[in-house]
Amino acid sequence: MLSRAPALIGLNDENFASEVLSSSLPVLVDFWAPWCGPCRVMIPTIETLAAELAGEVKVAKLNIDQHEQLATQYNIRALPTLLLFRQGQVVDEIVGVMSIAALIDRLNAWIQPQAA
Repeated sequence: MLSRAPALIGLNDENFASEVLSSSLPVLVDFWAPWCGPCRVMIPTIETLAAELAGEVKVAKLNIDQHEQLATQYNIRALPTLLLFRQGQVVDEIVGVMSIAALIDRLNAWIQPQAA
């Protein structure tokens, strides 16, 4: 059996820079909170997305109640908020609930090779 990294990464203050900012892959970060109903609705979508895009995009979750400084740093005002990082920079922001198909369509612009 092959050893694989977890499809869904749990972020914290200690691993945010290494997992997100220094990643060679694009990283989709789900900013969420346990009390957020729409965040709970998105859990299966985020888990499916992580599995389907493994190797193309890292998918990670950050609990804003436990890591308020990062939420403030990235100006998170509504939940759920998904930020897509590429080469350490935010390149896209998605606020609210979205279907898996819509998310994949949105992410494909950032993960597909650019035409020359």
